[in-house]
Amino acid sequence: MESDLAQVLRAWRDRLDPADAGVAQGGPRRAPGLRREEAADLAGISVNYLMRLEQGRAVAPSPSVVAALARTLRLDPVETAHLHRVAGHADGGGRVAVRTITPSVSRILERFTEVPVLVLDPSWTIVAANPLARAVLADDLVGQNAARNHFVGPHWVDRDAAAAEKYEREIVGDLRLGLGRFPDDPGLRAVVAELRASSERFDALWSIAPAALPATAHKTFHHPTAGSITVDCDVTDVLGSDLRLVVWTAAPGTKDAAALASLAAGTRAAAAESAAPRLRPVAAD
Repeated sequence: MESDLAQVLRAWRDRLDPADAGVAQGGPRRAPGLRREEAADLAGISVNYLMRLEQGRAVAPSPSVVAALARTLRLDPVETAHLHRVAGHADGGGRVAVRTITPSVSRILERFTEVPVLVLDPSWTIVAANPLARAVLADDLVGQNAARNHFVGPHWVDRDAAAAEKYEREIVGDLRLGLGRFPDDPGLRAVVAELRASSERFDALWSIAPAALPATAHKTFHHPTAGSITVDCDVTDVLGSDLRLVVWTAAPGTKDAAALASLAAGTRAAAAESAAPRLRPVAAD
């Protein structure tokens, strides 16, 4: 099987505009991105060595070579760290993800009643959700996998073609990033293997999409009674764990905010009813 190092080097070279790398374009190019000889020259290595790295025939570049390639390919800090990991220079190699729900996250899930909140592990499996998130999707959610949901179904979110393409690349890039950090994590490896086997689209993207973090995005859900609800989705890491907190918010004064408020009122009412003491009938003497 082709190495992750070979895949990401080719993908990142192909995406880089030669002008951004300071390379003058002398005429039309047959393929997008930086040519191999240009990348090798900028990184200070031989074309033959870069070719062997990209073909998986050389698998252990030195840290200095990796750093030079990261600078040449204009990688950001997250991508640079991933390149070092797949080249075998990561700290703590062989780690598995820590999926501990910290006390602070438990408080957020309990006290954030006006916005939907989810907690995802690195495999995109939902490990916790507050009542409003479950109400928005009319589903229990916990234990389900958001990546599987998108690529295999059933879908929770409606997206146009451009948004779906962007989201799919983010999923694949983030899962690749996760495997770089936690190469021995059984849950993460199982999800990737399952999606590569069950989704041709996922498998195709896995061969080309570089590691990347997910970005803020808009999502539109269709609730059976509240109708369409469009939200902004923000993701943040959880300190003390390898989990992520996902929060959906709607712009104030919109129908989407009103729909969330209505669903939140319903979840509070249901919680109050379930917590209320129930009177038992007294038997007649």
